[in-house]
Amino acid sequence: MSKFVVVSKYSFPLDANIAKASLDSEGIPALIADEHTVNMQWLYSNAMGGVRLFVPEEFETEAKAILDINFSEDVESAFDEKPEQCSKCSSGNIINFTKGKKPAFLLFIFLGFPLFFYKHGKKCLDCDFFKET
Repeated sequence: MSKFVVVSKYSFPLDANIAKASLDSEGIPALIADEHTVNMQWLYSNAMGGVRLFVPEEFETEAKAILDINFSEDVESAFDEKPEQCSKCSSGNIINFTKGKKPAFLLFIFLGFPLFFYKHGKKCLDCDFFKET
């Protein structure tokens, strides 16, 4: 039976579980210690040394290398998208807008039943162009 060593410590159990999942996906067995204690009394986390992530001794260097990988740029590039532009004036000053909402509300107040004739879309605040979505 191999000896287990601590490869990382975390303040929150969620972070430890994410790290454990990363190691599991690479085929490295991992164990989490003190997860439930910190969940019940999170103020004890620093006093106990946090939530500890253990791996067998023979996987220590590989596990530390995997946990040191920084995925920040990958996450940022996944969410990079072009800002939406107005198709009429090419302005980027676009908002979500519901056209005809006020008259529909007034009709509901006066007639007592709704008449839904409004449209959802995008509106340019510079040229007032409305595009239905």
